Amino acid sequence: MPLDHFARYFDRDLATHRMVQDLKADREAREQLKENEAAVLDRYPLTAEERSAIEARDFRALYLMGVHPYSLSQLSRLLYGTVEGAGASEASTALVASLLREGD
Repeated sequence: MPLDHFARYFDRDLATHRMVQDLKADREAREQLKENEAAVLDRYPLTAEERSAIEARDFRALYLMGVHPYSLSQLSRLLYGTVEGAGASEASTALVASLLREGD
């Protein structure tokens, strides 16, 4: 999956970008994401494909839709959490595994 895909297909209008930025800035919203992910997702005009990929933790699908790689890394941290000083976290491992998945 070459990065030239990103240069051609980055879609700044996807609601995922706004959601990630909002969640990064709002501690209460991040807590709500942990408690009731569906309710937080309901606040955004996500396409059915975006929502399904977020719920499935399918970062590759989000990338192919046009979600910016930076937003993907932030989303993985928001969904999986991070452990300071632990090196490769579950979030980064899940992100890389999803991006490297074959096919689709």
